[in-house]
Amino acid sequence: MRKILVFIYCAVTVCSAHSQKKTFDYSFYGFLRGDLYYNTRNNVEVVDGLFYLYPADVSPDADGKDLNAMSNGSFYTFTTRLGMDMKGPDVGAAKTSAKIETDFGGTTNLNFVLRLRQAYLKFDWQKGSSLILGQTWHPLFGEVVPDVLNLATGAPFQPFNRSPQINYQYRKNGLKITASAVYQLIYTSQGIDGKSEKYLKDGVLPEFYLGADYRKGSAVIGAGIDFISLKPRTASSYSGNIYRVDERISSFSYELHAGYSVENLRISGKTVLASNLTHATMFGGFGVTGIDKRTGEQEYTPFRNSTSWLNLVYGKTYQAGVFAGYTKNLGTRKELVDPTKIYGMGLNIDQFVNLSFYLRYALPHWNVGLGYTMATAGYGNTDLSTGKCVDTHDVTNHRIESLFTYYF
Repeated sequence: MRKILVFIYCAVTVCSAHSQKKTFDYSFYGFLRGDLYYNTRNNVEVVDGLFYLYPADVSPDADGKDLNAMSNGSFYTFTTRLGMDMKGPDVGAAKTSAKIETDFGGTTNLNFVLRLRQAYLKFDWQKGSSLILGQTWHPLFGEVVPDVLNLATGAPFQPFNRSPQINYQYRKNGLKITASAVYQLIYTSQGIDGKSEKYLKDGVLPEFYLGADYRKGSAVIGAGIDFISLKPRTASSYSGNIYRVDERISSFSYELHAGYSVENLRISGKTVLASNLTHATMFGGFGVTGIDKRTGEQEYTPFRNSTSWLNLVYGKTYQAGVFAGYTKNLGTRKELVDPTKIYGMGLNIDQFVNLSFYLRYALPHWNVGLGYTMATAGYGNTDLSTGKCVDTHDVTNHRIESLFTYYF
């Protein structure tokens, strides 16, 4: 709490010193949020269970009892958020703005700490061009996003990521073109040494995204293509020796999205052919397809997943919503050499289904909601010839959650 008070004091002091400039303005925003939840079993999750992803697999004890078949629940308020928007001064023909946003969702071994969510500078030109420099939402997150109670905002079906980037957009007559070069900081790729930004950094190239949206009235439709190239290792320890290696795993992903609203009804959806998008909190990863017999240098292939979601919300003050998500493991294009040499998230899941319902009472400055989620994951073993899961069994979690939010 002391850190956030210092942040507010410094921000107000700096802004006050410039507030007399007519071309400069600032405003604070944020909310206080409380989340209460209950699960019927253990799950794969982050932020101490608030960012709920999918049910954990069966883990039998010595008597054959499932160690993960245990209910759990808690109540937290550390996703409370504070942000500041700034405008001006102009730079040439460009109008400038900036954003700083933070919450308490960062974690250590001891407690939850203040973390950086967004921090960027934006230039806007009258002819429809804009440029963002800094950390903000990954372009795969996009403008079409599910409206749900859970903090995960539809992940692992919906790409979820905020990263440093150079993001250029051009708008004209309802059309928006987006081109981005994206780096990694908090949301990182899975790899041989766990989650790390070093795989992208060692590969030198940023992640690239190109997309287009067309908006007319209350309807929007769009598509995008994403390219990422990682270096899993720079050195190999093999047969008692260490060798410098030049390894790389590259992949393309594709997405389509659409949204429409009429009176009190909002409909939105997205489908992604995802290839190694673990940094976007999605199922996927890569595996080893070949090993050099002298140096141990490895070749790789990405796992592919087809992922889709659909979201319907009805009402304004009194709202009812439903969210349905489905992902399918499509395997790999090449044969794998070893089941222990695959790296990623959800690779032992053949398919995953999520169905959520919620009711929410929403006012301009506060709302309260109650929801229910049923999630079923089909766990299995990896077939090395295809990368797909076989001999599957279903694991289901039932989740009840409630939240209250006060906006300012």
